[in-house]
Amino acid sequence: MDVMKPIASTDIPTGDDWLYEVKYDGFRCILTWNPDGNVQLISKNKKNLTPNFPEIVHYCREITPELREQLPLILDGELVVLNNKFQANFSQIQKRGRLKNTEAIQSTSEKRPATFLAFDMLQLKGLSLEKDNFENRKKQLVELFHHTGIKERIRYIHAYQDPNELWNMVFTYKGEGIIAKRKKGTYESGKTHRDWYKIKNWRTFKGILTEYDSKNEYFTIHVFRGNDLIEVGKCKHGLDSEDFQTVKQLFLTNGEKRGESYHLPPAVCAAIHTLDIYRGELREPEFGSILPQLSPQECTLQQFEVDMAMLPTTFEVSKIDKIYWPDYGLTKGDLLVYMREISPYMLPFLKERSLTLIRCPDGVKEESFFQKHLPSYAPSFIKGVGEGEEKLIVCDSLDTLVWFANHGAIEYHIPFQRVGSTMPNEIVFDLDPPDRSKFEWAIHAAKLIKHLLDDLGLISFVKTSGNKGLQVHIPIPEGSMSYDETAVFTQAIAWTVEQQGPEWFTTERMKNKRNGRLYIDYVQHGKDKTIIAPYSPRKTAEGTISMPLFWEEVTEDLRPEQFTIKNGLERVQSLGCPFRDYFEVAEKQDLSKVLGLVK
Repeated sequence: MDVMKPIASTDIPTGDDWLYEVKYDGFRCILTWNPDGNVQLISKNKKNLTPNFPEIVHYCREITPELREQLPLILDGELVVLNNKFQANFSQIQKRGRLKNTEAIQSTSEKRPATFLAFDMLQLKGLSLEKDNFENRKKQLVELFHHTGIKERIRYIHAYQDPNELWNMVFTYKGEGIIAKRKKGTYESGKTHRDWYKIKNWRTFKGILTEYDSKNEYFTIHVFRGNDLIEVGKCKHGLDSEDFQTVKQLFLTNGEKRGESYHLPPAVCAAIHTLDIYRGELREPEFGSILPQLSPQECTLQQFEVDMAMLPTTFEVSKIDKIYWPDYGLTKGDLLVYMREISPYMLPFLKERSLTLIRCPDGVKEESFFQKHLPSYAPSFIKGVGEGEEKLIVCDSLDTLVWFANHGAIEYHIPFQRVGSTMPNEIVFDLDPPDRSKFEWAIHAAKLIKHLLDDLGLISFVKTSGNKGLQVHIPIPEGSMSYDETAVFTQAIAWTVEQQGPEWFTTERMKNKRNGRLYIDYVQHGKDKTIIAPYSPRKTAEGTISMPLFWEEVTEDLRPEQFTIKNGLERVQSLGCPFRDYFEVAEKQDLSKVLGLVK
């Protein structure tokens, strides 16, 4: 079967005739599902992907008995490894596609499982739907998923009516782009249609053209790191023929010839669009324009990283080269890039909660101050709750998060309840050793708490504090426990752990009475008290972050300084977010044993 392919466009078609979907970065794939449990995954280039994605096949076979009345079934979609709900991991899916060894495939599928995201249904109960219009096909697809409970390794891509709403979400989550689909369009092979259009979410940066390869006609692009030139990629397409020939002749006439290539010193600058960087190469690069007025010295590696991060345009960032972490040479630009990139994983924990910041406008070694009230000069897009000078800060958008980072906010602390609520929606134990040399005590205490929580049937999560300890989180349904009830519970757990290792652990609040032991802080869990948010940077010398962990990572090899603003995003995208199911767990958390204990 030849798949229907979207046509590239720079404009989003609008009007009542269109629906809009997220474009994911994966393998375009047709899933064929038969009543006998036979499942096939075939790429748009007719490659059999079935052996490389056993988790998809296993899931389909597992639920085939429940779905048999709907089979045979053919779904069109995208095989992806999801970073978040709007962004797929191109690097991870490429690695999966190259694997040949069965054991390696199985191991990888368990560590970072793929998902088949269905956006169309071509056959239902063995009957072709290709001549039906897209709107009806989509309705039947949604009904299939809703009525059968398919939701694990196979999901459907939601269709939106408002392209601006979807584009804002795709921009926030740094998705690949969107697809516009005509409601009345039928399913046509290839691009012999005017019914599907793809609009890419391009990153745009400025670079220096330093080399022209006369053999393949690619230009090499560099940026400055200090006084050194760093190559960031190559580009050929995008210029009109006149501009291309002008730049080409400039290199041929004035460049130093080395083999097939012509080299110029830094002089010619250009704006380049790209989807991302993969394995050191720009993905689908295109020239935007030549920039004759731009100084090459403005094309820096720091600016390149900021441009690739796609910061919001609702305000202007400033002083990106300013040093914030002098011991490690980390800058305000590094902070802005981190906060923007980590925002899809961090913002859900800030949503609808009042925010307390620690601001360090001149870096972590200079003067800092707490801020919990909305400053009078804050822009209108920042949400506040309350009146006048007592208005609390609520950070529920990318623009808000990056605006505060641009104003020197390093740490982001949140309470345990939503704004306007008096009931917690999580319980947290803060494990605070006297210093980092005793971090193994936090590991030991966390494991003891995990064992106690497991016995009570509770699902728990763990993260570094970002400084010297660990924090154990238990999400709970809002309204399920009062703070008085959680206080009884946290005290019981803390005292139990203290009794198991009194030489290491204490619940003594007064520092001068702890005698060098780890403090199990259960009293901090109270109304309007706060804890550092997941993924928040800390005011430490290394630029550490409060990093969510998988429980199996809590071993003697763990160190808090392993996780910084320079490697935090790469870790999350490589391993996945350990807190990704946090809010789903909260809804289904079984508190029956806990409530029995409390009462």
